[in-house]
Parts: sequence; C-alpha cells; structure tokens
Amino acid sequence: MPAADVDVTEELVRRLLVDQHPDLADLPLALVANGWDNVIFRLGSDLVVRMPRRRMAAGLVVNEQRWLPVLAARLPLAVPTPLRVGRPDDVYPWNWSICPWFDGSVAADVALADPRREASALGEFVAALHREAPVDAPLNEFRGQPVRDLRVRVIANLAGLGQRVDPVAVLARFDEVAAVDEWSGPPQWLHGDLHSANVLVADGAISAVIDFGDITSGDPAVDLAIGWMLFDGVDRDVFRRAAGDVDDATWSRAIAWAVHFAVMYLLHSADSARFERMGWSLLSRVLADR
Repeated sequence: MPAADVDVTEELVRRLLVDQHPDLADLPLALVANGWDNVIFRLGSDLVVRMPRRRMAAGLVVNEQRWLPVLAARLPLAVPTPLRVGRPDDVYPWNWSICPWFDGSVAADVALADPRREASALGEFVAALHREAPVDAPLNEFRGQPVRDLRVRVIANLAGLGQRVDPVAVLARFDEVAAVDEWSGPPQWLHGDLHSANVLVADGAISAVIDFGDITSGDPAVDLAIGWMLFDGVDRDVFRRAAGDVDDATWSRAIAWAVHFAVMYLLHSADSARFERMGWSLLSRVLADR
C-alpha cells in the first residue's frame, strides 16, 4: 500500500468535525478502513467520514462531491453521495466528505444468493450510468482510454510478477482480446474502479456501489470488466444484456481491461489477501473464457 502523505487519525477527524460540523462532532467515531487513497471512519450509526490520505487522491474526492449528486438520482443502486463537505484548513490540506453508511459486506468477500438476479441488477446499474458525459466531466489518465494504451502497462506489471504467472500466456490473451476496434462513440460516464471490493452485498443481494473516486469519462469497457470478477457463464451473459447495447468489440475490450486488472491486483497484493484472491480469480476466468 502506498505511504500516506497525511496521517489521518481519529483525533484529526474529531477536530475537523468540531470546527466544521459541530452538530456531528459528539457522535461515536470508529476507523473502518485505511485504503490506498482514503481513510474511512464510521460516524454514529448512519454516516461515514471519507478522508484522502494521499495528495494524488485529493482531486478524486472533489470529483465525487461535484458529480455524484448529479448522477445519483438516475442510478438504481445506492451510491455514497456526499451529504456534507469538509474543507481544508491549516492542518489538513484537502476536501473531505461525510457520506451515508451502507450496511453490507464487499462482494469480494461474500457469495451472492442469486447470481443471475444480481447480474441483471448490476447490469442495469451500469446501463443507467453509461450515458454520454458532458465536456467538463473528469478525465482519468488511467481509466477509460484506448485499450492499446494498456499493453505497455500489462507488460511492465507482468515483469513485476516474475514467475508467479505465465507472462507469455497472459500477454497473448491480452493481445487476442485487444485486437478489436476502439471505442468510437462519445465519452460515457464511468465509475472507473468498478471491482468486487467496491460493490456491497446485504442479505445476498447487491445493495450499493461505492468509491467513485476514479469517476471519469471514456470507453465503457473499463466498467464491464466486473463481469469476469463476479459472474460465470450464463450469469455473465445476463449481465452483458442488462448492461445495454454492448457490442462484441466493447465486450472484447472489457476482457482486455479484466486482464490488466487481474495482473495489477496480483502485483499490488502483498499486503492484501483480498486483492490477491481477486487477482487469481479474475485471471483464471479471463484465461478460461474463450
């Protein structure tokens, strides 16, 4: 996990609440997650505080604050639309958010009660999100670009993995699925980081999609890669149909993104058993799905 640029502690969060949201400052506060980009504290019973821990993530929170309120009304699953906005001060340098708390576990850790039903539900969410984005939508240099630009990253990440995987077989699979037409339509709204640890499951059903820090615009194939993270066979076909008018080239580019993500998860999983599981599962599926 990358080192933090700012040490986000309970004491810091409590001080910011006292200064900026004093009506919430006496609520119980508990650390929930210390991730790559953000630290998450549960605030009371129904709120979370989302604090960037790295400089490069600071702008991502601003994107969430700007655009999630615009998109949330049309999305059929719950998303963490900021309810309050925190501002930088003399101690903490970036915007931060107070968002709703969602009960549930991440899909990477639990089974879906009815995968076919949930494939349809998640596909409908993706279809609702993937609409033409405005010209001032965020741009993310790492998500939504042409898949041909991924090849150099896949090669570098495979080199970092050494003999943990078969680099020849993985690169051959990437080249096979990337050899299609690139996206030629208008840039679409994208979640940008739609993986099984950013989907919440409650009572066996998908209940929310979280972490829109990488929200961006571009080729919708990047979000469709989740089809290989959560679903097999016929269920994946259900997801594709529910996701809208997904042509064969876009579906193939989604596999290319899935290959890229699988290798990336494995490369950066030294301190995360969850991401190691996600990487191996995804890689086995994309290599097997012919």
